[in-house]
Parts: sequence; structure tokens; C-alpha cells
Amino acid sequence: MRASLIQIAVNPDESVNSRRQRMAALVREQRGADLVVLPELWPVGAFAYEMFAEEAEPLEGPTYEAMSKAVADAGVWLHAGSIVERDPGGALYNTSLVFSPDGELVRSYRKIHRFGFDKGEAVMMGAGAELVTVRLPDTTLGLATCYDLRFPELFRGLVDAGAQTLVIPAGWPARRRDHWTLLARARAVENQAYVLACGTAGTHAGVEQAGHSIVIDPWGTVLAEAGAAEEVLTVDLDPAKVTTTREQFPALKDRRLGLPVPPR
Repeated sequence: MRASLIQIAVNPDESVNSRRQRMAALVREQRGADLVVLPELWPVGAFAYEMFAEEAEPLEGPTYEAMSKAVADAGVWLHAGSIVERDPGGALYNTSLVFSPDGELVRSYRKIHRFGFDKGEAVMMGAGAELVTVRLPDTTLGLATCYDLRFPELFRGLVDAGAQTLVIPAGWPARRRDHWTLLARARAVENQAYVLACGTAGTHAGVEQAGHSIVIDPWGTVLAEAGAAEEVLTVDLDPAKVTTTREQFPALKDRRLGLPVPPR
């Protein structure tokens, strides 16, 4: 299975619509990949709080339209990162979109853990409440977003739901880049799953971004890592490696907390 992670910069001098069209062109260039992954809130920037309400869109809004057409042209599965979603009642959510190769929106995921410590995203957006997995022909994706990476119980829940590949779009700040790579590897090792973590380049509202999108195998080995600038990271994955890793080192079977313990 070939996966491409598109690490794009969010330049404040580039309009949101121009960036949508640029991203759509980049998605079309990934023909031949099986799965393409985009970063968190790439239309507006993860820290551009003042733009959230202005650029919020319905689930099937302009980003959906641009990505749906690009996917149908490229013939790939697409995790389109996330958008600022405005629901019919007016509430805002940090929502990820997943498209099938025919351009159909098959699932969405509202970010559960909102970042900000009583400001920014944490107070401007609603919290999701549902763990979301998506079945692809060769693997099952478990969806999480950025700050979710710090909460291992979410990923345990995704594994219990069948996830074999954990997909994490992010707008992670450069000053905590060491945490980004450390936590991504930890989630891969403890869940014996692939991790595809796609970040952004550039600067969002004065916050320098970490970049360094990363692909990690179920043993914790880094298969590929981007730099800090715009980059497309393409990696070939072996979906069978999840099964063989879990069989050869069956640590998940020894779990005792959070699961009913069978009588001896």
C-alpha cells in the first residue's frame, strides 16, 4: 500500500480559496498512491483563531467540493486533513473528512481533544464524542487529530475497534517538535500499528510549525520523515506487518486495565 503525506505551508498572503486549489492540484499529482493524507486545518491554519468563524463551512462546503473532484481525478483514498466545520445549529468543530477514490465522502471525524487550555480552539469549537475507523481494501484506519496524540486511551479504543493504521493530521508547533516525534513513535509501538502523522510547514498566525511529517511502522521504526519545509512524503507500507507484529510479540493480549478480566 502506497501512502503520500502532503505537508503544505499555510501562508497568510495566500487566500483560502487559492490554497484549496493548490492542494487539489497536489492531490491530483498523487495518482498511483493508495492513500493520501493532508494536515490539520490547512485551509485556514491551526492557530489562526480569528479566521475560524469567518472561514467555517458546512461539511459539504467548498473544501469538500474541491477535494471530492481532485480525488475522483486521482483515484485515491483521501484523508483530507480537517476543516473548520459549522454545523446547522451554528456550532464549530475541527472536522476531518475521508473520501473514497470515486470522490464520495465516506466518514468524518470531529476532533475529541481540543487544544488551548481555556482559550483558542478549546473554547471556540465543540468536542467530538465518537471514535471513528474507516475500512480500506488493505487496512483499517483509525482517525485522530493533532492534540489527540497526547491521549493514549483514544488510540487503544481505535485498536479495539479494529484500527491497523493510525492517521493523525496536525498543525503542531515547532517548539514542541520533540514531543511530536516521540508521541507518534509511542502510539505506533504501544498499539503495534502504522502511524501516518501529517503536519504543516510555515507559520500559522505567528506560530512556527514543526513540519516533520512522519511514517512509523508497527515496531516503531521510522520509515520516512519530512523536513520543516513543504514536502510530499511517499512511503510503501506492508499491511500484513501489523498482523505479523501482533502475532510475534502479542503484548496487546496481555492487557488487564480497561478490559474485562476473564475468570481463571
